[in-house]
Amino acid sequence: MAMRSSWRPGPADGGGPVLVSVTDFTCANPLDLPEVFKAGMTLRRSWPELDGAVGLWLWSRPLRRRCGSVAVWTDEAALRRFVGWPPHVEIMRRFRHRGTIRSHTWRADSFDPEETWARAAGCLAQAEAAPRTVSR
Repeated sequence: MAMRSSWRPGPADGGGPVLVSVTDFTCANPLDLPEVFKAGMTLRRSWPELDGAVGLWLWSRPLRRRCGSVAVWTDEAALRRFVGWPPHVEIMRRFRHRGTIRSHTWRADSFDPEETWARAAGCLAQAEAAPRTVSR
């Protein structure tokens, strides 16, 4: 089971349809994991200001060299804005050659924290069971 942060709410309420995005980064070098996680925490601080962000959890499996996020958005446009947001782009460029990243998204009629985390945990477990090639 992954360790996870507390829920970090964004400015959107999540009462209507949402888009959930699960990211899963595996570090090629275990010594990179603290720096990768710290970068995620830096982005997390800005969450309350991101248009279309309902909120997120960060998660980590240190012994597996894995960390990532479970982010909830109002829609795909909000997720695309985040992906193109300069602080996010800079972090992705800095770490892209230090491991592999997987992502999974789905839509839900509304945000239910327990259901969302359970489904995300299932995605992470399935990804862990699958063979993986780590790029350097």
